[in-house]
Amino acid sequence: MAKQFAEEEFTKSDLKIWRQIFYYLRTSKRNLLLLFGSVVLLALLDTAWPQLVRIVIDDYVLAGNLDGLWEAFGMFFAFSAAFGFIVWAFIFLANLVKQEATYLIRKAGFKKLQELSFSYYDTSSVGWLMSRMTSDTNRIGDILSWGFVDFGWGILVMSLIGVVMVLMNWQLALLTIAIVPVMGLASFWFQTRILKQFRQVRKLNSRITGAFNEGITGAVTTKTLVTEADNLQEFSAFTADMMGASVQASVLSAVYFPLMMTLGSVGAALIIYNGGMQVSFGDLSFGELVMFLSYARFFFDPVMILARRLTQLQEAQASAERVISLLNTDPDIMDTPEVAAKYGAIGAYKKKNWEPLAGEIVLRDVGFKYKTGEEVMSGMDLEIPAGTSVAIVGPTGSGKSTLVNLICRFYEPTSGEILIDGVNYQERSQEWLHSQLGYVLQTPQLFSGSIRENIRYGALGASDGQVEAAAKIVGAHGFIMNFEGGYDSKIGENGAGLSTGQKQLISFARALIGDPKLLVLDEATSSIDIETESLLQQAIQALLKDRTSLIIAHRLSTIVGADLILYLKDGKIVEKGTHVELLSLKGEYHQLYTGQFEQSVIV
Repeated sequence: MAKQFAEEEFTKSDLKIWRQIFYYLRTSKRNLLLLFGSVVLLALLDTAWPQLVRIVIDDYVLAGNLDGLWEAFGMFFAFSAAFGFIVWAFIFLANLVKQEATYLIRKAGFKKLQELSFSYYDTSSVGWLMSRMTSDTNRIGDILSWGFVDFGWGILVMSLIGVVMVLMNWQLALLTIAIVPVMGLASFWFQTRILKQFRQVRKLNSRITGAFNEGITGAVTTKTLVTEADNLQEFSAFTADMMGASVQASVLSAVYFPLMMTLGSVGAALIIYNGGMQVSFGDLSFGELVMFLSYARFFFDPVMILARRLTQLQEAQASAERVISLLNTDPDIMDTPEVAAKYGAIGAYKKKNWEPLAGEIVLRDVGFKYKTGEEVMSGMDLEIPAGTSVAIVGPTGSGKSTLVNLICRFYEPTSGEILIDGVNYQERSQEWLHSQLGYVLQTPQLFSGSIRENIRYGALGASDGQVEAAAKIVGAHGFIMNFEGGYDSKIGENGAGLSTGQKQLISFARALIGDPKLLVLDEATSSIDIETESLLQQAIQALLKDRTSLIIAHRLSTIVGADLILYLKDGKIVEKGTHVELLSLKGEYHQLYTGQFEQSVIV
């Protein structure tokens, strides 16, 4: 089932959204000015062109002045050259503005994704986020660039032509302009409905993107459970809904644009009829009639283009709403202004103010509830001296991961407090704590690139010698050197081409190279075979040395040497002590351990 995602709901075109979007044009001021200048020049040329046609018809063709045609040819050639240069300029500048705006929006979106808390990713699918940062930002870039060109050009051309027509023949001008209010009313009626449909299309598109992502990442599970038909049926329902919404939006758009063309043609027909009458009575020259017909075309062409852009603006509005809903999302965990001022923020750390971390952890009456109101922990007290290795065991849903995530400040307690080295960790920055944290997951996350780059990801400033030293300590050096490229061997997405054990050893080396004071091993050996586990145990011992460590364990054989073992049940610590002490209690831990031992003997 696809993840649900929360986003701000918009019910009308909101200028506040566009004011925020326009902020991302701040670095394009020079290009925008040049773009605006090219639009103004193009509008002036469009306004002057029918005047040139009138002069040629009345002063040269009808007057029989054939010698002057060469002069007219020169003027037409100069106008055409100017048109060509200006059109090239605004195409180039509009594309430049689009790329700059899209780059800044995507950069801001990626930065926001780095700042958001873990809880945001609990409710947001990868497909939804990818759709925001790709298709939606591209659509916004289009409207910010080409929309700017077309709206600016259209309004200028209509204004200039309207003034010229009124000055030359106000009767014909009024016939032309009279069509505009009718077009405006029709546009309002259609645009409100088109916007509603495009909002629905974008929402359904996000679901489809999410379904694609889950279908690809979960392909193995799908095949092993033989749920292809069910998944296809669910996906078909999504696509059918989107097709229905898209068809409705397309029908409205398809009716809207031809309607605008028809109304424009009505205006031209009125000019032909009334202008023809004035020509027959001698009140208007033939060249002036042709000029007015050209003006009518130039007047209604922008109306058609603006109508099309208004339709695209509705799509962009829906995209802008979703992008802004992401950019305006506040992290659930935020440092206070005082803490940020002292310790710095993401991208502007003040490491000189970061105190050294010893690793003492104290929980006082800690409780935690999810946003849904479900309580998973209450009244927990715990003291962990610096340098202690703590193993956390218990049944599924007992609160093991919640406890670790709270200590790591991926979530914050809803009651009580957590102290690191005697100070409430909310009085220090998240980055201060996370920079001292090494985290090894059950399923190691590796990135495309070389093995060396993946290990160095734990400390970007590490030298090649430090990378290799970390690999040797955890026992990864041997298999790495067996690859043809050694440490520079390229691995695919998520470590394609490596075994699970090899991936885990690389992730251990990555955790070690940062020399963290706090170490978390989250089921780090549960998905590997017994032979590989013995190798990993050596790596774990190297990692645990002189560090405070939290070990979530499924295989109890891996944590018998821990300084402290916590047995959790229903969000509470029901037993704690060393392995020997807990066995002597003959309680929950004893039952769990002996049960695993008996199973291993049977196997």
